[in-house]
Amino acid sequence: MEKIKILIADDHSMVREGLKQLIELEDDIEVIGQAGNGLEAIEKIKECDPDILLLDINMPTMNGLEVIEHLNENNILTKTILLTIHNEVEYLYKAFEIGIQGYVLKDSESDVLIKAIRTIYNGESYIQPNMASLLFKRMNNAKEEKEVGLNKLTKREIEVLKLITEGMLNKEIAHNLCISEKTVKNHVSNIFKKINVSDRTQAAVYAIKNNLVDIF
Repeated sequence: MEKIKILIADDHSMVREGLKQLIELEDDIEVIGQAGNGLEAIEKIKECDPDILLLDINMPTMNGLEVIEHLNENNILTKTILLTIHNEVEYLYKAFEIGIQGYVLKDSESDVLIKAIRTIYNGESYIQPNMASLLFKRMNNAKEEKEVGLNKLTKREIEVLKLITEGMLNKEIAHNLCISEKTVKNHVSNIFKKINVSDRTQAAVYAIKNNLVDIF
């Protein structure tokens, strides 16, 4: 029988050993490596090619979220379960935004972790039921915030935002739209407030994510 290969990344050796003993009670799962920090986790992934990475958020060198971002940027497709003490929805929301497959709290029962491993190995995502409702609520709030921001933008502000996305400076936008540079500055300031961003790059990303680029 082919076993599910696990790499454990946690900066506490006792936690790693405890997880290893727990996991290897299962006939279909084996631990093929351990890492004590984020950078070591990345190196071990390249060496061992695990099916699933069990990853703590709070680690030295690189934290868990930074590890995931590095894996994404380098097209390393190892599936990841964040195993953490953090039960705050913002951690969970951020983690799924950057692309994890599972989120399990460290104080969970052992069968929760084993179920998460098998579920993710079979191509699905897993969130503890008590955390899932918080995530869905947070996602709905984020969607509503975006919709409110979009609805508040005037036609002219959307035109300005489109040109920001094209990389134009205020002077170039003013020339393109036949308005004063001061008026452009006012529009840019209003756009930032309405869509809750702090710079032009964030505004451009917002426009692309919300398909505003091809409105006109």
